[in-house]
Amino acid sequence: MEREVEERRAKAANGWVMLFIVLLIMFGGIALFCVATVYLDEYPALAAGMVIGMLMFIAGLIMLCGFKTLQPNEAYVFTLFGKYYGSLKREGYFWVNPFCAAVNPARTSAAMAKKLSLKAMTLNNEKQKVNDEEGNPIEISVVVIWRITNTARAVFNVDNYMAYLSTQCDAAIRQVARQYPYDVSTNGDEKSLRGSAQEVADILRGEIQERTAMAGIEIAEARISHLAYAPEIAAAMLQRQQASAIIAARQKIVEGAVSMVKMALDKLSDERIVELDDEKKAQMVSNLLVVLCGNKDAQPVVNSGSV
Repeated sequence: MEREVEERRAKAANGWVMLFIVLLIMFGGIALFCVATVYLDEYPALAAGMVIGMLMFIAGLIMLCGFKTLQPNEAYVFTLFGKYYGSLKREGYFWVNPFCAAVNPARTSAAMAKKLSLKAMTLNNEKQKVNDEEGNPIEISVVVIWRITNTARAVFNVDNYMAYLSTQCDAAIRQVARQYPYDVSTNGDEKSLRGSAQEVADILRGEIQERTAMAGIEIAEARISHLAYAPEIAAAMLQRQQASAIIAARQKIVEGAVSMVKMALDKLSDERIVELDDEKKAQMVSNLLVVLCGNKDAQPVVNSGSV
């Protein structure tokens, strides 16, 4: 079983103090070399002083490679001869073992080649085509806000933490999209990708967080940024939505028309304006429903004869 690397603090000294010591060693070596050169003819034993002075100067040059500067929310991950040495996450000027090598497998620019950013970052995955719960092809993309919380896991537990995060986001999107339909059903009780945005976002965040925990990544937020039917079925789905809207509108119109017809008959009966038999009532109901439920304005025919 693969052993996970746990984060630990790297040993680092104050950079300004070490800068004074390194300069002292270098200038001391130069001074010793010069003095030994001047008095070498009188004191041949000073040849050893020349060698020591040169070694001191070379040691100072090597020690200069150990100075590191960190801004807020930046970190270094060091290895020493292939082994994890520690992580440096404090802002400031430091000196570490000059033989330590900084590691960042997901470097994005030359300026940040050796540093890890601990700031909140945004991953905007490209649109991908998936199937919803009903099997309809849809296009979906998410925006994920994330940050590194464990530098050792991010560097050593995965090959490239940014590529790993992107891949796991794609997998989580497919997993969540299969659990919900694109839109609500006719009864309106079922949750959907479009109608239950907050719930879907919470489930998506939890799914991505579970997958990326081993990489030392914390998911602050994950939300759907694009959601649409795939082009090949978009027109058909639009017609279905329009038909559903028309049916719902017709239902409201019929309910209103029936109540208005009933009210009209009750008014005529209560106020004894006209006496209607069952046949006349049926004809009146038919005429009123045609007028109230029709798409176009009614063209009345005036009967000047008997009723």
